[in-house]
Amino acid sequence: MREYLQFCSVSKSFPGVQALDNVSFSVSEGSVHALVGENGAGKSTLLKILSGAYAPTSGHIQLGGQQRLFQSTREAIDAGVSVIYQELNLVPEMTVAENLLLGNMPNRLGFVDKKKMLAQAFAQLAVLDERFSPKIKVKNLSIGQRQMLEIAKALLHNAKVIAFDEPTSSLSEKEAQKLFEVIRELKADKRVIVYVSHRMEEIFSLCDALTVFRDGKIVADYQNIAAVTRDQVVTNMVGRPIKDIYHYAPRPSGETVLEVLNLRGEGLSGETSFSVAAGEILGFFGLVGAGRSELLKLIYHANVPTGGEIRVRGEKARIANPADAIKHGIVLCPEDRKWEGIIPIRSVHENINLSIRRIYARLGFFVDDAREQENTARFTQKLSIKTPSPRQLVENLSGGNQQKVILARWLSEELKVVLMDEPTRGIDVGTKSELYGIIYDLARQGLGVVVVSSELSEVMGICDRIAVMREGKIVAMLRREDATAEKIMKLALPAADCEPTSKRQECVQ
Repeated sequence: MREYLQFCSVSKSFPGVQALDNVSFSVSEGSVHALVGENGAGKSTLLKILSGAYAPTSGHIQLGGQQRLFQSTREAIDAGVSVIYQELNLVPEMTVAENLLLGNMPNRLGFVDKKKMLAQAFAQLAVLDERFSPKIKVKNLSIGQRQMLEIAKALLHNAKVIAFDEPTSSLSEKEAQKLFEVIRELKADKRVIVYVSHRMEEIFSLCDALTVFRDGKIVADYQNIAAVTRDQVVTNMVGRPIKDIYHYAPRPSGETVLEVLNLRGEGLSGETSFSVAAGEILGFFGLVGAGRSELLKLIYHANVPTGGEIRVRGEKARIANPADAIKHGIVLCPEDRKWEGIIPIRSVHENINLSIRRIYARLGFFVDDAREQENTARFTQKLSIKTPSPRQLVENLSGGNQQKVILARWLSEELKVVLMDEPTRGIDVGTKSELYGIIYDLARQGLGVVVVSSELSEVMGICDRIAVMREGKIVAMLRREDATAEKIMKLALPAADCEPTSKRQECVQ
């Protein structure tokens, strides 16, 4: 295979940070090349240089033997390069069709040809087996649907080089399998695919070659992925062997800390009830659209329930909005960190103290900067948040460190219940292990912890009980020792999707 994409001694530095250090490797036509490494290792920075969003401090890129230095993302797209980022770049208030064709709107007599635009959008979505309407606004799509829209945009450009940054982190199993099918078709068409993922099973089934990053440098480069094992890759990534990232340890549970009674609202079909004990980690598993994220938002009152009751330590909690939930000791780490969890254009320091400032403020109005600085320093150290400075914009941190900043914000509060929606989405194996340790610490401190995850292995690995949701309701509550992957998947799948036909009745037990 002919080498088409080459990174030649590429370096990139920011104030106080050497993000990339003399990176050189090549990607061949008709191949899928994996980039792996911990969050902050430099993978996303490299993709931004490839896309024209960043200029390298030194070094250059070659495409088809020609040296290129893109001054903008438009230049990169025109040169046949398309990058699909983990943090989505969509305009929420615009429609699916408008987002898809932004910058390439079909026109007729100088006006946007809306009929042609909708037809093109529908056809492009059909390539990915997506059936949502091109007319709806992006803000009304699920995270998974937005991810598929980003992928559809990249395919529409008919690029020669396509880079995927954690593309399956928000996708259902069906959507992920469709994506893999599309990638294999692109490979057969001799496209150049760069694939960033923390999911080893995907990498070893999909990719041909693999490059490992650590601290901005390449520590291993395998042109034949069959020549390396998963354990070797993980060891190269983190600099130490990690055999069991979950490190589950049972712990005593106490009184009931959270009761959800007959809760009703958007995303739920009927009334939902469950409880969580102090010291317990309760996991929620289900397919996309099962209502897991909606349930957490209803508890936190980010979405307003139409009925039901929340009790905290046996007492009815009067909650009208998220601020009331926080006062009752209930907090939420949302699935979409970028749009719902952080304020990207503010500093790490400000994001950590965002909630507690109301308590720290002197006379209720004046910021107590000394106290806030002490709080920032304490949790930056306690949670091992990697940042060159507390004044660094939080958007410049890796996804794992952004998640830690959100946790630091809530740990500054007096907590009783922590709701965590996809807490390790797009996070590397080493940081995942750190976050699991934090979750266990919260439980050992007597908090009730609720974890929603699309990764079945994660739910089974860290949770004491597992609630399985299907079509907006809880269909089973399993103890850890009774849970198997087969049992959970049978419960999560709609009856019509279970196989074989003669056993469909088992799925609705």
